[in-house]
Amino acid sequence: MKEYDYLIVGGGLYGSVFAHRATLAGKRCLVIDKRKHLGGNLYCENIEGINVHKYGAHIFHTSNPQVWDFVNSIVPFNRYTNSPMANYRGKLYNLPFNMNTFHQMWGVVTPEEARRKIEQQRSDVVRKMAMAGRIEPANLEEQALLLVGQDIYERLIKGYTEKQWGRKCTELPPFIIKRLPVRFVFDNNYFNDKYQGIPIGGYNKLIDGLLGGIETLTDVDFFANRSHWESIARTIVFTGAIDEYFDFCFGKLEYRTVSFEQETLQMPNFQGNAVVNYTEADIPYTRIIEHKHFEMFGDDIYTNPQTIISREYSIKWEKGREPYYPINNDMNNRLAEKYRKLAQKEKHVIFGGRLAEYKYYDMAPIVEKLLNTDFAAISQ
Repeated sequence: MKEYDYLIVGGGLYGSVFAHRATLAGKRCLVIDKRKHLGGNLYCENIEGINVHKYGAHIFHTSNPQVWDFVNSIVPFNRYTNSPMANYRGKLYNLPFNMNTFHQMWGVVTPEEARRKIEQQRSDVVRKMAMAGRIEPANLEEQALLLVGQDIYERLIKGYTEKQWGRKCTELPPFIIKRLPVRFVFDNNYFNDKYQGIPIGGYNKLIDGLLGGIETLTDVDFFANRSHWESIARTIVFTGAIDEYFDFCFGKLEYRTVSFEQETLQMPNFQGNAVVNYTEADIPYTRIIEHKHFEMFGDDIYTNPQTIISREYSIKWEKGREPYYPINNDMNNRLAEKYRKLAQKEKHVIFGGRLAEYKYYDMAPIVEKLLNTDFAAISQ
């Protein structure tokens, strides 16, 4: 008999929801994490009464009422609405691209004026594609020009995207921004989902609620004593990097990672918004996060005389850094598929989450996937 039904490697969102659901199904779980805390990239550190998103901004959003009801059953969420701004050479623009953006960019006041302006500016790329005998864009630059024209691409997309991915837009696949919101209404809400918000009291409340009563160990490296950890459970739930699990036998997958420069400021309100993107190439960071705006609204902001900001720098992943974004180009996708096929042969291992599937995930789809998992069936 094994000591546990599931050993869950990684206490991020996937591992925490899995452990919660499995425990409700009567399974005994142990969650281990190599960091000194649980929660993965959702972890918040409370500094000066402000919940600081230590690994970047996370906004929960979904249109699935089952998912929304589930997370709110663990901890109530607030009414935060994601409405980022873009700063280009000191001028501010609303995001996502909407009538406010178009008015700020061109002075247009009607949707028809905005459509005509974009149509004029996309004509060059349409002509170029036609001459090449193509109807689909070949890269991110062409996709962006088709969506919003030259001015918005040059000021609000090009520099930011090239900083984010460390590659020229002409070298990036078009699908990265294919679903970029473009709206001909005055609406600064970035997401189209029906529900969105932040856990009241921060994401640690969500993780603590999910893992309440479940055995957990932190500061534990699965690979440092792999044979022991594999021996104590019937099934391993692995949420780490899939190539590392297989000892990089096919080679290493590539990622982008993020570096943070955090600063406490002796003022109650630095930028008036949680997220401001810096879209010009000459500024090395991609955005500034002001954390108090995720949970403090209106005059509540001024009850705390301090504020905390984080400048985010997108950099190449190296060993020792946390991998963030899979680089889904052809080479990495082929390599990832080889690892996925190998993973299918591991009958007593479940690979789940961003790193284990080499797939970018929003939070809600992870929750939805696990809510739809039949834990009785997978335990047979």
